Amino acid sequence: MDEIRIVDTTLRDGNTSLWAHNMTTGMMHPVLRHMDQAGFDSMEFFVSGRFKKVVREQRDDPWDWVRYGQKEVKNTRLRYHGGLSSGFTLTPACIPRLIIQRVVHYGITLTRLSDPWNDYDELSKEVAELKTLGMESVVNIIYSISPRHTDEYYARKARQAAAMKPYRVCFKDVGGMLTPDRTQTLVRLVLDNAGDVPVEFHAHCNNGLAPFNLLEAVKQGIRIVHTSVPPLANGSAQPSVFNVVRNLRALGYKPLINEKVLEPVEQHFRRVAQEEGLPVGAPREYDEIWYRHQVPGGMISNLRHQLKMLGKEDKMQSVLEEIVQVRAELGYPIMVTPFAQFVGSQAAINVMTGERYKEVTDQVIQYALGLWGKEGAEYMDPEVKAKVLDRPRARELEKFEAPNPSLEEVRKQYGGPNLSDEELLLRYYAGPEFVDALKSAPPRKEYLDARKPLVKLVEELVNRRDAGHVYIRRDDFTLSAGRKV
Repeated sequence: MDEIRIVDTTLRDGNTSLWAHNMTTGMMHPVLRHMDQAGFDSMEFFVSGRFKKVVREQRDDPWDWVRYGQKEVKNTRLRYHGGLSSGFTLTPACIPRLIIQRVVHYGITLTRLSDPWNDYDELSKEVAELKTLGMESVVNIIYSISPRHTDEYYARKARQAAAMKPYRVCFKDVGGMLTPDRTQTLVRLVLDNAGDVPVEFHAHCNNGLAPFNLLEAVKQGIRIVHTSVPPLANGSAQPSVFNVVRNLRALGYKPLINEKVLEPVEQHFRRVAQEEGLPVGAPREYDEIWYRHQVPGGMISNLRHQLKMLGKEDKMQSVLEEIVQVRAELGYPIMVTPFAQFVGSQAAINVMTGERYKEVTDQVIQYALGLWGKEGAEYMDPEVKAKVLDRPRARELEKFEAPNPSLEEVRKQYGGPNLSDEELLLRYYAGPEFVDALKSAPPRKEYLDARKPLVKLVEELVNRRDAGHVYIRRDDFTLSAGRKV
């Protein structure tokens, strides 16, 4: 019987794609011990994109999240997500390098990373440097649809990715655009060209097909798949671990997982979602329009959240339609970080201003200048490129050379030699004033244990010094406890 290993994405991609990073440390840490007992191959756990949001909005220290992982998870390998590239801005090289060093310090020695162009000449340098820092790499091959993304393209990219000899390769459908037929063809191609490098399968459920595609990938030979625990499954996240495991067994495979221990985890997060008004992932209907805009799972929830904060949630459909045109004009970049955000932000600006490219982000100007890869400038629509570059800001950025200060110089800028590495990173990403405000932040909101909420509740209540007597009643059950005087 073929064994299937499962990588969990609940706390990383589920949180990103469905909750827009709104899971707090208090929500997360009660489930860790339970998830650690399930037998996952590994668990995606942390991403540096949390720094700004956690400090500014949740008023919490994101390093506590990592510390809980080190403390509570003993049986499962935890993963970081990302590498040494800068994401949305041209960040000094010392900053992402320092993040990797700190994450490795806490025992997280595996990451999954991408190059947004599937450019493995560039990514090979990053994988090699990560190895010197103690971090192994799972290298993504990102699926996309355009005239340039052919079968031959993916066969070639699989060979190039495998040639780096990474820990694994991951065939990644970030937009949820694969169909079962396309999965059958491309998974076979990737496996045939990856040689002896193990291949994982990662897909978002944006269009309702990921659970089917995952099974088709397994039929073609994939033996490592990504799932999530509801309610942080389905929707724009990964397929539900419960559904996948049940279907794999029905097909005669042996998933190496004990899903029974995950039931309290699901119950916990459903209570959190109800209490905090957070979305609950649900299976989606097939939508042919998805193949036009190709917006990835994590971006959908963030885009909707941002429009809602501006009181413009009704513009969501218009923005999605504009994304189709902007992507074509930018030369069909793969809709993954950072290009998905470049396209989405510019599309939103075009809709909000009412005039296309009247205002342009610095990132789109840099893209047109070739600062985000030569393919962007090469394949961009000539008329749009000319309009983007015909402005004073473009001439300023054309002459701009991104500073690359040393770690010592950055440390001096943000607080001096006595500033710890972890606080330096928080100050860099979130801003010194927000980090200083953490000192006066209220205590973190804690949530009940995932498995024994009543026992946890009683423990917390009897430990309160302002309560002399505790009385609990639910249906026919009553409990009374008091202090001895």
